[in-house]
Amino acid sequence: HQMSVMREESFGPIVGIMKVRDDEEAIALMNDSPYGLTASIWTRDTERAVAIGDRVETGTVFMNRCDYLDPALVWTGVKDTGKGAALS
Repeated sequence: HQMSVMREESFGPIVGIMKVRDDEEAIALMNDSPYGLTASIWTRDTERAVAIGDRVETGTVFMNRCDYLDPALVWTGVKDTGKGAALS
């Protein structure tokens, strides 16, 4: 969790992938950041993804992808990533 790709704001194409022990560790690591634009949760269990997504401090949460945001939807950020909402 010390690598810059996991700690700093980056603009792709890049994605940080890290193995974790359990959901609690994943949530703690994702929230341990001054940024909060997007998060990507990978699981076969939709209910689990929603439960984790509700606890992750980001404006947008993806499930099983990290590469697409519908241009018709609002793009939001929290923390030092930005405040408010805008169309992409």
